[in-house]
Amino acid sequence: MDDLLQEAVTKHEQILKYIETLPIGTKISVRKIAKEMEVSDGTAYRAIKEAENQGLVSTRERIGTVRVEKKPRTNIDKLTFAEVVNIVDGQVLGGADGLEKTLNKFVIGAMQLEAMARYIEPGSLLIVGNRYQVHRYALEHGSAVLITGGFDTNDEVKQFADESGLPIISTSYDTFTVASLINRAITDRLIKKKITLVEDILSVQLPPRALKGSSTVSDWEKVVEETGHSRFAVVDEWNRVIGMIASKDVLGAPKEQTMDKLMTRNPLTVIPQTSVTSAAHMMVWEGIELLPVVDAKGKLLSVISRQDVLKALQVIQKQPQIGETFEDLIVAGLEEVREEGGHLSYRGVITPQMTSRLGTVSEGVLTTLMTQCAYRSLKTHKKGDFVLENFTAYFLRPLQLENQIEIRPKVIELSRKYGKVDVEIYHGGNLVCKAMLAAQAID
Repeated sequence: MDDLLQEAVTKHEQILKYIETLPIGTKISVRKIAKEMEVSDGTAYRAIKEAENQGLVSTRERIGTVRVEKKPRTNIDKLTFAEVVNIVDGQVLGGADGLEKTLNKFVIGAMQLEAMARYIEPGSLLIVGNRYQVHRYALEHGSAVLITGGFDTNDEVKQFADESGLPIISTSYDTFTVASLINRAITDRLIKKKITLVEDILSVQLPPRALKGSSTVSDWEKVVEETGHSRFAVVDEWNRVIGMIASKDVLGAPKEQTMDKLMTRNPLTVIPQTSVTSAAHMMVWEGIELLPVVDAKGKLLSVISRQDVLKALQVIQKQPQIGETFEDLIVAGLEEVREEGGHLSYRGVITPQMTSRLGTVSEGVLTTLMTQCAYRSLKTHKKGDFVLENFTAYFLRPLQLENQIEIRPKVIELSRKYGKVDVEIYHGGNLVCKAMLAAQAID
């Protein structure tokens, strides 16, 4: 059973490595991979899906699955023309070879050709109707074309698109809807760009030192002396994480005792696509100092420490704000006011976006307002980030559209790792909402 499992895992990895060696643009299929690698169709299918998740291959309309160049995360704020096709439910009329090129800006062709000419440049996307002359002009100047209203173009333009490697796409949506969809997608990418993932902070050095389940306390002592660290992942013969070992686990144990008898089993792990904030929350919540980073098969790739996470969070705080989340929009209208006694309060107005279908403010919005104001208050006493541990709220009176509100957070307890805040919301001098929350500091 174990031999069969080892063979299956090895075949999976061999297929991924084989796909990496294929030239960019090579067409692949389950049947072709299964035949060339001498594996079952199921094994080939799973490996191809994993390769797609890793960005090694891409499935294109009317073409199939092809080998593509893996894009670095630094370009995550830019859309490719292939992604535009999916966003607008489009059909590729020509120039399919250029679908992986990135979109720098989009231009709406709602003017005469002479007027729009100065806006068309290489890397742009011209959004226009059934104007064949404009289609050709845009392609000649390095711009892709998106035809709205479900219109087609002539065969000459399609042929030129194929020759120039620039996509020409047709969609049934109107120009306004298309522009809104693309703009929303670009904003989403800007938001994602500021989200640091575990893979962004992994060391590119040698694989991490780990111990086998059969390693002894003597082996642990040697590794401690060599590395200067005392916490290590414990792996099996296939490099899959099965436990964690630390100095407290080996304290007083015989030198010949093996790790599988002393280790902490079923440890928490993360994958490279886990956000750093989530990893920090896990470390704080569980009180751990080291997290193994594993692949989809549970194999050890690297480890991250609490120091790595804290350093990454400090970098995140220095990044400019790009792309607003719902949370940003909710608290954007609050004005910070410092009262005579030094206490902070926040004042704002209930906007239409904050209300429910009944015309009163949404309880979820109030919760977000109170939580964010509490965090701001905590940060005036202690720098860093906090994770919510407990939140209890009492909604006493409804708030309506355009009501003026004042939020008064009051820190009632603060330690190195813990903070408790009392938050009250007032309207017209009357208390309308009250909450008590507790948060842990990421420290």
